[in-house]
Amino acid sequence: MNDLQRLRRQVERQAERMKQAEADRPTILAQAAYLGTLGLLLAIPLVAGAYLGRWLDERVPGYSIAWTLGMLALGLVVGAVNVWLFVSRRA
Repeated sequence: MNDLQRLRRQVERQAERMKQAEADRPTILAQAAYLGTLGLLLAIPLVAGAYLGRWLDERVPGYSIAWTLGMLALGLVVGAVNVWLFVSRRA
């Protein structure tokens, strides 16, 4: 009877863990918010870098896109680091 009771307790614990895992699973809305946050963390520095580079290029006489490309690349790096830090903190 002792083995039967132990088996029953083990099955009950596993059932409780399964119920808890089901309750803790993120919803579709939570997953969409997470993905939206990742997109913004990447897009905002990228766009800001492009605007800053364009503004700097307009200040230099003659036609040049050097600042735009440089700031765009910097924005991409900053955005990628933002996403990496956000994902690594949540994991």
